[in-house]
Amino acid sequence: MKAILCQAYGPPEDLVVAEQATPEPRSGQIRVKVHAAGVNFVDALFVAGSYQVKIPPPFVPGNELAGVVDALGPDVEGFAIGDRVMAQVGVGAFAEQVCVAARAARAIPEGMSMEAAAAFQLTYATALYALRERGQLRPGETVLVLAAAGGVGSAAVDVAKRLGARVIAAAGTDEKLAQCRKLGADATINYDREDLKLRVRELTDGRGADLVVDPVGGPYAEPAVRATAWEGRFLVVGFAAGEIPRIALNLTLLRGCQIVGVDFGALSRDRPKETLPVLATLGEWAAAGQISPLVTRTWPLAEAGAALRAVLDRQVAGKAVLLP
Repeated sequence: MKAILCQAYGPPEDLVVAEQATPEPRSGQIRVKVHAAGVNFVDALFVAGSYQVKIPPPFVPGNELAGVVDALGPDVEGFAIGDRVMAQVGVGAFAEQVCVAARAARAIPEGMSMEAAAAFQLTYATALYALRERGQLRPGETVLVLAAAGGVGSAAVDVAKRLGARVIAAAGTDEKLAQCRKLGADATINYDREDLKLRVRELTDGRGADLVVDPVGGPYAEPAVRATAWEGRFLVVGFAAGEIPRIALNLTLLRGCQIVGVDFGALSRDRPKETLPVLATLGEWAAAGQISPLVTRTWPLAEAGAALRAVLDRQVAGKAVLLP
């Protein structure tokens, strides 16, 4: 089978297509013929060796996949050959076939495409965990989403609307903001042209945002903290801009606000039982057609490096997907 191989830490352009032996499922595993694999910013960090958890090369990158079960290992219950499934595997998804722990796989809701399923779990689980569990979002509150056209950002817009919030989406181009409005954003801010703090104040009658979702970091983090409402919550999700901002702590005093870290991946690894309510809610919403990932670009498996580069350079609205 073909797989994408990271032979040494470096830029995504250094990834190669390699022939590997078809894996055989061990006890408790299923083998999935991959139809689609989600492309995420964190995948590029693994390839670069700059993520806080390092995988020694050589390895096959890719965290999310969707496909069809084509083999069962011993002691597997609840799955059959031919089942459509999606899963998060950490690394290994950028391949034609992948062995997955059965407990990590979930049935794809009826009517959801393979592309959407491969772009669903990581970003939507992060968004729901951030907004509901970490941010304690209440219906009617105002949510400001930074990098709102990106993978986590677009999911946060979609999920916040589903939770009954008013959503202000911030992004750097009018084209990206148009995608946010399609997802239901009530107002938008082009933060490359507009003053983020002032526009949030204007859009909230001077009150500020109750909740800020920041998956990007960089220069807009501090203005967003300054734009929070009294007793607002600022959710730190990631640093896609590459710069970890330094926030003056006196702002938490002046705004009476909280700065809250969000890491759904760590929760999945360390306390997996606590992820079940999040995944159950997302499954219900997806099955009812109430949420849908925004997939705007696809690449063949052999062009994984180009797909990761596009994500790194913020050229993708929503999610990118590889199609083995």
